[in-house]
Formats: sequence, C-alpha cells, structure tokens
Amino acid sequence: MCGVKTATGAEGAGVRQCAIRYAKADVPVTAARLRRAAGLRFDLIRRHGPEPLQGELDLGLEDTHAQEIHGDLSRLAPDVSLVLVAYACSMDRGVMRLEWGIAEVLPDRYLLWHHHEPLPLPDRPTLA
Repeated sequence: MCGVKTATGAEGAGVRQCAIRYAKADVPVTAARLRRAAGLRFDLIRRHGPEPLQGELDLGLEDTHAQEIHGDLSRLAPDVSLVLVAYACSMDRGVMRLEWGIAEVLPDRYLLWHHHEPLPLPDRPTLA
C-alpha cells in the first residue's frame, strides 16, 4: 500500500512516501518486484521515482499505445519525489527486512535501486 504522507523538502518540492511489501520470505530488497506492470504503485514509481540510469532507445517510431496513468496521480504536483519503504514479512516471522530508498521500476516490474539503506527492526520477543 502506498501511504499518503507528504513532506516538504529543502527546495520546497514535495516528497511522497510509499510502502511496498516485496516478499513473504527473507530475501534482499534488490529482489523486489511489483506484482503488476500497471496500477497506482507502478505509475507512482514510474512518474515520481528517479530518472532511469539508462535511457530508452528512441527508434523514432510513434507510440501507438498511449500509457494511461492512475487517476489519483493527477493530484500530485509533477515535482514530487518518491521515497520507497520496502519490507519483507510473513505471518509467522513478522517483519524480517525493512529498507528505504529510491528506485526506478523496470519494464519487467523489478525495482532498480539507486540508493537503499536498511532500517532498524525492533527486538522481537522470544516465545518460550
């Protein structure tokens, strides 16, 4: 789910935070992949995430399939930046990994992290 928290950055640009559960197993955040190549999360990262590390090859062909975006994104200013909070969790183990950073979404739905850092997890009580 993407939260609705918005903060103002140093230059006055808004910052949007989006939380994404990327796995039910203890795997690194670099394995994160969106479930669908459409919808709010995909469009939010594509439009407000960082500039791609590698640009698309322009063959000079006309794009016959206009990409429709999620309607709620029109409510965000174009200069809003996105910070992702990604976590891996399961019902039996709880939250196993928690990281934040910035990432672009690739056509195959994997996230390409430009920067990410782990966040501390609270101590878990042990069951006797």
